Amino acid sequence: MPKNKGKGGKNRKRGKNEADDEKRELVFKEDGQEYAQVLRMLGNGRCEAMCIDGTKRLCHIRGKMHKKVWIAAGDIILVGLRDYQDDKADVILKYMPDEARLLKAYGELPDSTRLNEGIGGGLDEEDDGTGNDYIEFEDEDIDKI
Repeated sequence: MPKNKGKGGKNRKRGKNEADDEKRELVFKEDGQEYAQVLRMLGNGRCEAMCIDGTKRLCHIRGKMHKKVWIAAGDIILVGLRDYQDDKADVILKYMPDEARLLKAYGELPDSTRLNEGIGGGLDEEDDGTGNDYIEFEDEDIDKI
């Protein structure tokens, strides 16, 4: 039987957190880059994202982020555009929720961008929560049934 010469396996690598909690400098887009919101995850390190310029692109998650940074639907990401393929892009950076709010406050993201609720929807700033998602029955209605 072979001897284990390493320091550990998959679970050791999974536990390694490279100081993601500390504050980092806010990264703005440069030329050849665009902000996007993830529409859905496709698997195999890919996702479908709607870029701020109005184009829906197939995005590839780069290897540095592949199993370290988890991307979900509704997240704001920075993508690198390809010169030779306009319908594909590469995910460069995932913005944390507070960074996405700062981008929106600085005017980098349009006001119509909905943050932090995923594609399923959620509460907007204008929504006061008075909409009911249930039906009320009177006692006599229940007795008829």
